[in-house]
Amino acid sequence: MTLLGVDIGGTFTDFVALAGDRVRAFKRLSDRTDPARVVIAGAAVLALGGEDLCVHGSTIATNALLERRGARAAFVTTRGFRDALTIGRQTRPALYALHPERPAPLIPRERCFEVTEHVCADGAVVIPLVDSELPALIDALRKAEVESVAVGLLFSFLRPEHEARVGAALRAAGIAQVTLSHELLSTVREYERFSTTAANAFVSPLVGRYLTRLAAALPCPLRVLQSNGGRIGAERASREGVRMLLSGPAGGVAGAFHLAGLAGEREVITLDMGGTSTDVALCPGTIEYTTETEVGGVPVGLPSVRVESIGAGGGSIARVDAGGALRVGPESAGADPGPACFGRGDECTVTDAQVVLGRIPADAPLAESVTLDAERARRAVARVADAMRCGVDEAALAIVRVANHRMAAAIRAVSLRRGIDPRPFTLVAFGGGGPLHACELADLVGLRAVLVPPWPGMLSALGLALSDLVLDYSQSVLLPVRPGVEAELRAHLDRLAAQAQTELRDETPHPERARFEPALDVRYRGQSYELTVPFASDSFPAFHDAHQRAYGHSHPEAPAEVVTVRLRAVVPTAKPAALTAEGEELSEGRVGDCRVVTEGGAVAAPVLRRGALPVGERVAGPAVLLDRGAGAFIPHGWMGTPHPSGNFGLVRL
Repeated sequence: MTLLGVDIGGTFTDFVALAGDRVRAFKRLSDRTDPARVVIAGAAVLALGGEDLCVHGSTIATNALLERRGARAAFVTTRGFRDALTIGRQTRPALYALHPERPAPLIPRERCFEVTEHVCADGAVVIPLVDSELPALIDALRKAEVESVAVGLLFSFLRPEHEARVGAALRAAGIAQVTLSHELLSTVREYERFSTTAANAFVSPLVGRYLTRLAAALPCPLRVLQSNGGRIGAERASREGVRMLLSGPAGGVAGAFHLAGLAGEREVITLDMGGTSTDVALCPGTIEYTTETEVGGVPVGLPSVRVESIGAGGGSIARVDAGGALRVGPESAGADPGPACFGRGDECTVTDAQVVLGRIPADAPLAESVTLDAERARRAVARVADAMRCGVDEAALAIVRVANHRMAAAIRAVSLRRGIDPRPFTLVAFGGGGPLHACELADLVGLRAVLVPPWPGMLSALGLALSDLVLDYSQSVLLPVRPGVEAELRAHLDRLAAQAQTELRDETPHPERARFEPALDVRYRGQSYELTVPFASDSFPAFHDAHQRAYGHSHPEAPAEVVTVRLRAVVPTAKPAALTAEGEELSEGRVGDCRVVTEGGAVAAPVLRRGALPVGERVAGPAVLLDRGAGAFIPHGWMGTPHPSGNFGLVRL
């Protein structure tokens, strides 16, 4: 059986086929106008069959939110709450801005409709649903020519009957795409629940059309990676497209954490530098998750891998602004035209600066059909140098320096801003540009070591292939912590487990292999935020300990309450202990020498083929590594060594 991971990025689409411990990997330029075409063409070269599996990560839902080009959707809510999506939390993204701008809601007010009903905060029905209003609602939806409807009623997580009746009426009327908030996110906080439901209605028709076309063209079953790092079937993803908003970054974190574990590293910071953006995640012995994600100004309350993203990647455009300051990103050259060194564009990017500095040799293999044009890259950097009134090498160094400081700020955001000292952590660098910047970033932040995993330029796709099947469930209960509450919590979790067992039969032929991971969201009475702890005999002492670690204080004597019970159903994928590159022939490790520009000036550095270096060989910087889909730069003062796990370890001398 072959597991194919396919990750679509802003510049490249990555393919990693995993058959046992054998790996075949390659890149192709992405096609923003028709991303499925590249996936279909790439999968065709692998001769897959019906017994194989394709796991896909895509930015299609993310781009739909960011660019506001999703479905024509409507929102149905409790009478009096029509403006909930517009009002939001009344927070200001820039507190001191004289003219603050907030993103427009995904669904405008004229497509927000109301029904008469009211459920109280304790679950009591104050006003029963007036079913006689539903025919008029359906007529209004038809006149509005909507293709998708989000239904979010007040306190429906306690009493879902009203939402279910509205949904049944809409579906019976022929509205196929209906999202009910209690089915998608059965938790407290109306705005976040409504926002997530509206986001799903907005992106799912687009996601559904894309996945339907892709599934029909592939010779094997299709699965989709969710933001939580686990995969689900394409049919479920078509209905719940909002679950794949951060699928690419989640796959990268999962793959990096697994491969770092093979090298004995468990406390890591992952750095995924792609063509358009860089994603950073802190993994203090485990992958961290959050239910407070925001994409394009839209809160999404579903579980996702906790990632800090910035608009700085290899394709980020460098320019000098009106004030004479050098700017790098967030605008990107993308795949078409791409960096100037790709031979089609003329914009100066971070990748062009790295080519000028010699850290990407002109003959480095990046992807199929991509040949580097070093002279074109130099001309692009020269235009920036002219605006800066400095030399070309100096401008290239400045571009890389600015990009490094932006990425260092992202590393500090996931660590120091949360009161966590990053220095004991290992930086796991991957993506097309991550290994080029890793050592300099470690110097900026003070990290102790760097790890470059195998196939760094395609690690997100490898993470997709290695991903487990994961279904997440939640139910807000608002129960005070008191003697006997564990039995009530277990009853709620048993109901979620029964639902999971039923739905797993549609997702996998082996539902009996599932393991269940229960958890609780707990807070002190009166707080407006919670901490998630595993459900066990010591859940509440664990909550006090977690509160102490997170906020520097705890109050075991204070009353606490369980806000939400959570259940994660996981069907694990077998993961090999080592990986072998298919068809890779070992040859002489040293390819030659090249001119590399550093802060201390230009020096001669060896160019080494990473796959040919024997385990344990020590490589002192400065040196350039040619790797699978991504090069690496070892600066002066650093030493690198291939690890038996396939990782490449770097330490400061």
